[in-house]
Amino acid sequence: MADDPLFIIVVVACGAVAAILIFGIGTFGRGGEFNRKHANKIMRWRIGAQFVAVLLILLFVYIRRQGGQ
Repeated sequence: MADDPLFIIVVVACGAVAAILIFGIGTFGRGGEFNRKHANKIMRWRIGAQFVAVLLILLFVYIRRQGGQ
């Protein structure tokens, strides 16, 4: 599975979601002006990245069930 390019893309997408989430939690924890100004934008980026990651996971499962390797 590790040599499957779609699997690698799924892992990278999940890593991006985790990175955005950790960044958002960090800015929330620090508070201040940056958090007030960018908190909603960071949340929207996370939701968008999570949506893409879920779609990629579903595509990966669909292809694997169809016998694509």
